[in-house]
Amino acid sequence: MIAIDWGTSSLRAFRLDPQGRVIDARRSDQGVLASAGRFEAVLEDVVQGWDERVVAMAGMVGSRQGWHEVAYVACPAGLDEIAQGMRRIESSVLRDRELWIAPGLSVVHADGVHDVMRGEETQICGLLDRLGPGSHLACLAGTHCKHLRIDDGRIRDFSTAMTGELFQVLSQHSILGRLMQPGPHDTPGFARGLDHAALDGDLIEHLFAVRTHGLFDVLPASALRSFLSGLLIGHELRGLPASAQSVHLIAPPALLEPYTTALTHRGHRVQVHDEQVSARGLHALARQRGLPMA
Repeated sequence: MIAIDWGTSSLRAFRLDPQGRVIDARRSDQGVLASAGRFEAVLEDVVQGWDERVVAMAGMVGSRQGWHEVAYVACPAGLDEIAQGMRRIESSVLRDRELWIAPGLSVVHADGVHDVMRGEETQICGLLDRLGPGSHLACLAGTHCKHLRIDDGRIRDFSTAMTGELFQVLSQHSILGRLMQPGPHDTPGFARGLDHAALDGDLIEHLFAVRTHGLFDVLPASALRSFLSGLLIGHELRGLPASAQSVHLIAPPALLEPYTTALTHRGHRVQVHDEQVSARGLHALARQRGLPMA
């Protein structure tokens, strides 16, 4: 089968053998925003030369702005509920393919606030057979970071932190970025941001320290971006349990070191998983749905 992780700004395609092993992979910048009105043509181009019949897709391709909106499945949910939420779509262009879109997940917190995810749930589906029984924590780092609790093979609850997007806005479009200079990740500056996030006070109070640390040469200009990153990630992780419970981390290469450092700094044991778990998750969902694997 073919697994497609189709996000807002990019598309990742994986060719899988019947056992769910990745045998080929491709990437495209034709995310959902760039593919509007031409989803079939983009998909046809990406999978050209791959002869597998079943194409399982996840991510923003199933959103209201995507190819075909697929309703969210409410938490708690495991493989069976998510697989049953998959929907088949028809294509006049890709007649020789069987096209399916995964549903995404929704949750309502105790305060009545809703939260949603599209695509990230397939990463967890790709981990479930490795987690075993009991309660587990997972962190899916990205522009919108997800923190999940998985109980006995089912996603019980999750929350979203707009850490990555907030970092971009503050560093590029606010006064905090005025003193920043580009440079590589600054480990001491990042650690200082983590420590600052642990002080009394909330994020609104702490943010201005990014500017004053530059004004009074507490940190060099080249370290201010890393300080801001540590401050934001530190505040994001304040909601995690303070125990040394293991956290299963899935992160793109640029975020792997910062999140591993931040979680370890809090005393968590970190288990890192590669981003291909999304492909394995789609394979698991397709198998649960009874779709042909060859």
